[in-house]
Amino acid sequence: MSLAFDPAELDPEDIGEKQTTLEMDHEAAVEHVREVAEATGFGVPVEFSPSELLNEKVDADRDPYYVLGACNPDMADRALDETLKQGALFPCNFVVWQEEPGVQRVYHVSIMKLARLAGIAPDNDAWKGIVEDTGELVETFFERV
Repeated sequence: MSLAFDPAELDPEDIGEKQTTLEMDHEAAVEHVREVAEATGFGVPVEFSPSELLNEKVDADRDPYYVLGACNPDMADRALDETLKQGALFPCNFVVWQEEPGVQRVYHVSIMKLARLAGIAPDNDAWKGIVEDTGELVETFFERV
């Protein structure tokens, strides 16, 4: 399958990539990310540990890895007003993985920017507003985390 663009040429800003590290144990980092997400205006309706699942199901021996599926209802509603296809990318995720004991990576990409790159979302002023508004929420999240 050929892509319409070279992903290696994308700037992290093109996909809304944000990340930081936290110096704490994994469980504390997950709880901290959850609390900051909620304080920033994101609910966390979905969360799971792929590492626990894979370690159990296929004896993967993975280090701690956790996904918090976050949602800001106002942003989700606006996005669905523009394209029902956006739901295929819901929720937006904050991922926490252990880089080494006591050091956790927190990672996020913008589902709104990814939707535009993939052609799921329209190229219009309403979508640009959604991208800007969700970007501000994510910026606030990373400032606080």
